[in-house]
Amino acid sequence: MRIEILTVCPELLESPLSFSIVKRARDKGLVEINVINLHDFASDKYKSVDDYAFGGGAGMVMMIEPVYKAIEKLRAERVYDEIIYTSPEGQMFDQKMANRLSLKENIIILAGHYKGIDQRIRDHLITMEISAGDFVLSGGELPAAMITDAIVRLIPGVLGDEQSALSDSFQDDLLAPPVYTRPAEFRGWKVPDVLLSGHAAEIEKWRHEQAEERTRRLRPGLSK
Repeated sequence: MRIEILTVCPELLESPLSFSIVKRARDKGLVEINVINLHDFASDKYKSVDDYAFGGGAGMVMMIEPVYKAIEKLRAERVYDEIIYTSPEGQMFDQKMANRLSLKENIIILAGHYKGIDQRIRDHLITMEISAGDFVLSGGELPAAMITDAIVRLIPGVLGDEQSALSDSFQDDLLAPPVYTRPAEFRGWKVPDVLLSGHAAEIEKWRHEQAEERTRRLRPGLSK
């Protein structure tokens, strides 16, 4: 899989994409992630990527030309399944979307910034808009990193135990059940006896019941 992230602040993505599971996937050659600086595609000596909005108003707007040049350069090299824009107005990102995107081969993610991007980018270049939630951030770099992480961990071979991803929260519209580890008792707080029983069927039954109870209590909307 190949993921290209277009951004005006590449430094914001260095750390999230250089540690833990994403780093492991990159080191194993299971995913190629390229962070592309849109300033490199600016046409003036100041490397400008933003300008004032036509019609006035507060805030700056990402210009169409640097984004167009970057995307055209990438598309000249290969076909991309999706060109994603991170936007508070997009479709809410969830596990089902992560599952679908993990099956793609090539993805471009445009991290929004400033007041927004020239509407013509959205009209003519973007194929999918994704929101991280009903809130506004300074830029789309953190959502881009979040989306990338969620996708990459689903690629076969990335996780040490591939069954782990299948038991994550939201995979079956349920939250994950509680988990425990050693010691079996700490300050009088005990691990449920069923988890120490060695009875696989009873343990699985308990976990499913706990997942259902947790979902009803904490996220009732998921079970509808």
